[in-house]
Formats: sequence, structure tokens, C-alpha cells
Amino acid sequence: MDNLLIVLLLLAIIGLSNVINHLVPFIPVPLIQIALGVAIAVLPLGVHVPMETELFLVLFIAPLLFNDGRNVSRIALWKLKTPILLLALGLVFVTVFIIGYFIHWLIPTIPLPASFALAALLSPTDAVAVSAMSSRVKMPKVIMHILEGEGLMNDASGLVAFNFAIAAMVTGVFSLANASISFVIIAIGGFVGGAFLAFIIIRLRVLIRRFGMEDVTIHMLIQILTPFVIYLIIEHFHLSGILAVVAAGIVHAIEKDREKSPTVDLQVVSKSTWTVILYVLNGLVFVLLGIQIPSVASTIIKDPLYNNFVALKYIVLITAALLILRFVWVLLSGTIGLKIRKRKIGKLGFRQIAITTIGGVRGAVTLAGAFSIPDVLEDGSPFPERSLILFIAAGVILLTLIIASIFLPVIAKSDGAKEVEREKIKEWALIQMSIAAIRTIRNSMNDDNRASALSIITSYNKKIHQLRYGNEEAGSSAIKKAEVDIRMEALEAESQYVAKLIKNKEIDRDTAYRCQEHIHRMEIAITNQMKYKALVFWSMVKRILIRIAQIFTPKKEALLQQRRKQFQKIAELKIEMAKAAIDQLIKAMSQENKDICYLVISEYNELIMKLKKMKDKNTSKTNERYERELKDKAFQAERDALQNMFEKGQIPADLVRKLRQQINIREVYWMEGKSL
Repeated sequence: MDNLLIVLLLLAIIGLSNVINHLVPFIPVPLIQIALGVAIAVLPLGVHVPMETELFLVLFIAPLLFNDGRNVSRIALWKLKTPILLLALGLVFVTVFIIGYFIHWLIPTIPLPASFALAALLSPTDAVAVSAMSSRVKMPKVIMHILEGEGLMNDASGLVAFNFAIAAMVTGVFSLANASISFVIIAIGGFVGGAFLAFIIIRLRVLIRRFGMEDVTIHMLIQILTPFVIYLIIEHFHLSGILAVVAAGIVHAIEKDREKSPTVDLQVVSKSTWTVILYVLNGLVFVLLGIQIPSVASTIIKDPLYNNFVALKYIVLITAALLILRFVWVLLSGTIGLKIRKRKIGKLGFRQIAITTIGGVRGAVTLAGAFSIPDVLEDGSPFPERSLILFIAAGVILLTLIIASIFLPVIAKSDGAKEVEREKIKEWALIQMSIAAIRTIRNSMNDDNRASALSIITSYNKKIHQLRYGNEEAGSSAIKKAEVDIRMEALEAESQYVAKLIKNKEIDRDTAYRCQEHIHRMEIAITNQMKYKALVFWSMVKRILIRIAQIFTPKKEALLQQRRKQFQKIAELKIEMAKAAIDQLIKAMSQENKDICYLVISEYNELIMKLKKMKDKNTSKTNERYERELKDKAFQAERDALQNMFEKGQIPADLVRKLRQQINIREVYWMEGKSL
């Protein structure tokens, strides 16, 4: 029961991390998940999840690398095989040798074989961490493919080198010739074995289909079990299970491309299932990493034999040495001016080299390997400085993640800003938001709401056409200010119109309050997004409470009749207020602000048409409800698309704020017809 509660708690934390990331999108999800893992380990909740290396690799790393192998660009992987191998193999062994000697020189109490073991753990980049970091940063495609390929391959080389170093430390015996031969056998055997087993599993699935068994559940179960089965079988023969699942993923991707008659149901279920699995496993990797950090750190912090400042200095110096070595290797290796199939990759600039260097983050594989270090040597003596090695490994992981989180978006952003002008980015983002809204409405369309859905889709299609073929002004700070000023001037005209009616006693107190509340909501939507969101939330709660109260209120028909009359009165008044605002905008229009004025006037005209339609007694209430529901979904789809583009690093934060504000303003006009 305790284990079940811990699993449920970990799953809840993964969901919470994404909620937090939505509120503070500038902090990457992996760091949030690590922080939450640290929090639950520190709090007195009794949560303790021991890090078992073999279980961790088969349960988390195997399916994640299998999926990466399925989705990686095989063409890019083949064309970039030389730079990938130089990083995945060459840099790993150079790191083991150079950083190993550096660690032994820096910390003489760590024997040379143990130093090589620690360097081997720190040499591979983590494919899961690279994938998580790249999802929010727009990197050059060539660099991204190199990092992906490196992350797929170097775990195996790093862990094999680590195992040899540990064996040498424990037994005191090491042969370079035997180690080299063993490495080749382990690597090639694992890759070929994984590909062969994947082929057998694919043939099994084909055979099952030939027997007429098209049950999606069976085929999906085979897919899920594939990485676990292949990893365990290959590891049983002491070959590389990591390379085996990568090879299996690539073979499955080839089979998917060649499949003549894939079932649509299987494709849909497979995509949805793997999305959930990867979402959970990626989150658990970083949460579990965070849970391990307090126990690792407390051993060093509480031990009087260690100086905490000196231990932290070791982490900083070793991380700096890793980054410097990686930078020099990328600078001097074949990734610069490398000829691939008679096609030359242009010489990488400093920014591209920096992205490749910083993008080599370490992850949970490093810490999982560190936990596999034995407690004692073959002679029964304690493994020297095991606690310090664990502490350094955890510290380097955190430091590389933090460095990548801070500097990658800055470097990649400045690189991407040269490719596309800001205005083109804005137009593209608006088009993507409109496409997302159309897709959502189409998915929600049925025979009952078809008319309302087609009407909304038509309006979005007109917007897309205007964006693609029209000219929209650039969103400079001066234009932003001009738009805010014009909107506030229109609201001032509405306010003056209401004040005039109050002065002449042409409206009652309650109606005046409702109109002033409308103007206040509009002002908040234009000037303060956070306050607007809170206001909308409170309005929704208040509306729900009113509806609930009406259920238990006697004489409901009389109240509804009174509400309809009030609706008619306020609708007519808001139409006149909108006309007053339009008149004021026409008077204030100039050559400089005419485009903005026309935009705001069109919004007021749209509101007038909507209010007239709603107060028409012949209008179908059912169609109104359908239209409101679909429009609410469309607004949410726009927000989701905008957030997704921001998380992928496709649009800057200031443009996101501007586009969100535009959605809020349009939503306010739309909600006016619903809140009467």
C-alpha cells in the first residue's frame, strides 16, 4: 500500500510540475521536477525511493531510447554519422582519459581507476535531458540532430568504460587490449542483436495479423513490451542493452515506413499510448533524480571530514573542465568543415559551437551509474571516496542543467532572430493559433452544431487569408501604446455616454452599474492581464452560484422574465455605447492611427451585430449555446497553441504577452453577450 501511495504521489508531482511550468514558463520542466523531487525527499513524508541502477535502466531508459530511435531522423543520423561518432565515442574516451587524470590531480584521495570511473560517468550526455531541454529552445537542425544522435549512442560507451574502470578498481586488474576487444563486441553485438530481435518481433506481429488477429490491444501490448524484452535479453548475454533498444527503435521506424496497410486504429492508439508513457517516464526520471539529491548531499554536508565549500569547488571545476574539453573537441573535430558524401557542412561559428557545448547536459543515467558503485573492494575494504563521487556526479548534473537552462535560450534566440523578422513570426503565430482553433472546432462539430461551427470556421479562415495576403503593422512599443490609447479613448466615450444618461436620469441605478462594470472589465483586459484572469474566474464562479440559487428559488418563471427584460435593456444600451465609441474613433482617426482605429471599430461592429442577434426573439437559443461553447473552445485552443509555440522557443516572451492580451480583449467582447 505504501508503494502505491508513493507512485500516486510521484504521478501527481509530474502533473503539478507542468502546472507550475505554465505559470512560470521561463523555468524548464526538468528543473521544476527536480526541485519538487528534492522537496518531497526533504519533507517528513516518509518518501524514499532507492536508486537501483539495473531497474532504472530497464524501466526508464530502455523505453525512452527506444522511442527516440523510432522518431530520430535516420537520414540525418546517417549523414552526420561521423560527427556523432566523434562525440559519442571519441569524446567519451578522451573525457575518460583527460578528465580522469584531472580528477585524480584535483582530488588525490580518489584513486586513478576510481577517477576514470567518475569521468566515464560524466562523459555521456543524457538523451532524456537533451530532449527535455531542446523542446523549449529552437536550435539549428544540424546541431539538434548531432545532439540527438550523440545522446542515443554515448550512454553505451560511457557505461562500458565505467564498468571496466570499476572492475579495475575492485580487482586491481586491467588490460587495455582486452578492454578494447570487449568494447567492440559489446557495442556491435548489442546493436546487431537489438536489430535482429526487433525484426523477429515485427515478423511475429505480421504473423498474428495474417491469422486475422487485428486486435489493437494485442499489437499495442507487443509494442510496449518490445524495449523491455530486447533490453533484458541482450543484457543477459552481457552485450549493450542500450544500443540494442536504439537499434530496435530504428528498425521499427523503418518497418512503419514500409508497412503497406497499417490500421488507422492502431496508429491512433499507438501514438496516444506512447505520448502518455513518455510523458510519465520523462517526468519520473527527473523527479527521482531530485529525490536522490538530498541523501547524496547530506552524506557530505554532515561529514566533518569534508569541507562543504571545497566539495562545491570540486563540482564547479570539474564541470568547467568538462565544458572546456567539449568546446575544444567540437572546435577541432570533424564537425567543422566535415565532408559528408561529397557535401560540406559549413564551418560552425562560435554560437553553434557554444550551443553544441552547452547542449551536452548530463542526466539521471550518470547518477544511476554512480549508485551502482560497490560499497567495498574485492579485499573487503571500503570503496574510496564513494560518497564524494556520488556528490560530485549529482552536482555536475544539476550544474549542467542550470547552465543549459540559462544560456541555451539566450544563445539560440539570438541565432534564430536573424532567420525570421519579428513581424513574420507574429503573422505565423497568429496563423497557427487560427489553425488550432479551426482544428478544435472541426473535431467538436456534429450535425446539431454544424451551422454555428461553420460560421466560426469561416471567420477564422478570413483571418488567415488576411494574415497571409494582407499587410499588418509591426508590433513596436510605439504601436502598442497607440493601440492601448485608442482603446482607452473608445472606452472613455462609452463612459461619457453612460454618465450623460445617468445625469439625465434616463437609466436606473442597476443598469448604470452593469454598464460601468462592463467598461471596467474592458479596461482591465487592456491594461492588466493577471487581474483580468482573476476577474473572469470570479465572474464564472458567481454565475454558477446564481444558477444554483435559481434552481431552489420559487417563482423561477417570474425571475427569468425579469432577467430577459433586463437583458433587452442592457443589450440596447450597450449597442448605443458601442456606437458612441465608434463615433469618437472616427473623429480621432488620423493617417497614423487609421489601421488601429479600423481594427477597434470592426470589433465594436462585431459586438453590435452579436447583441442585435441575441436580443432578437426569433434567434434560436440552442444555436446560441452551441456558438458560445464552440467559441470558448476556440479561444482555449488559441491559448494552448500560443503556449506550445512559446515552450518550443518559436516565439519570444514579449510577443506571447501581446498575443495573449489580444485574445483576452476579443474574449471580453464575446463574453458580453453571455454575461447579460
